[in-house]
Amino acid sequence: MTLAYERFGNGEPLVLVHGIAHRRQAWYPVAERLAEHREVILFDLPGHGESPALDLEGRPVKDVLQEQLVDLFDHLGLHRPHIAGNSLGGRVALEAAADGLASSATTLSPAGFWRGDADFALIRAHFAILVTSGLLASPVAPTLTRSALGRKLMMGTLMTHGERLDAERVAGDLANMVNSRHALHDIIGGAFPFDGAIPSDVPVTIAWGTRDLVLLPYQARRARKQLPQAEHIWLEGAGHVPMSDDVDSVVDILLRGSSHGLREARAA
Repeated sequence: MTLAYERFGNGEPLVLVHGIAHRRQAWYPVAERLAEHREVILFDLPGHGESPALDLEGRPVKDVLQEQLVDLFDHLGLHRPHIAGNSLGGRVALEAAADGLASSATTLSPAGFWRGDADFALIRAHFAILVTSGLLASPVAPTLTRSALGRKLMMGTLMTHGERLDAERVAGDLANMVNSRHALHDIIGGAFPFDGAIPSDVPVTIAWGTRDLVLLPYQARRARKQLPQAEHIWLEGAGHVPMSDDVDSVVDILLRGSSHGLREARAA
């Protein structure tokens, strides 16, 4: 499988992983500024954006996503790059760090720190409502996205300032949310709390929006308890997808998180 990707910029490689039911364009608000200091790699997860469908073949979601990540690294000639992610992408970054695949992991509201089954049921319900709303809104989305208020309302559970995205981006995000519903179903169906042990020589940063309505901010406190060696940061006023809510802070967090140099390639 060849995942859809973009590669640009100069410096040490920084791989950016989007969240569930999103796409690589989620990083566009910060990508150009990052590219002044890093070689930026954006890609669409399987079943999302322009990448092929997610096919688990009866295997755990974690194993399939990591296999695709390793294949992408091999295809691009990357050895323990810096990796950053949002939501599911943050979980992918943490798993990569735990498995010795990354030189650093910088995460924005990473998945994996919910309290229990009842709590996770709320997360599942949230995404089910998002997809259903996207399906219902599809016929009128081109009209709704023309206004700043329409964009803000349509993206309101994911970010604080959806109006900062242009109409084409929001319409594309909504269409992708609907198109990725099968991958969303499979990924959520195979989810489990993060329990990995990250080596002490891998810098980890975990940032959380104080207005995250998807993975509620109490999960940031659970992440702090589980990963005390990480740097933990609050993004004041930012939502679950903070890249357009607070461009300056997100750029700074991603650059600082990936500023410790590359580790040696993992032994075969």
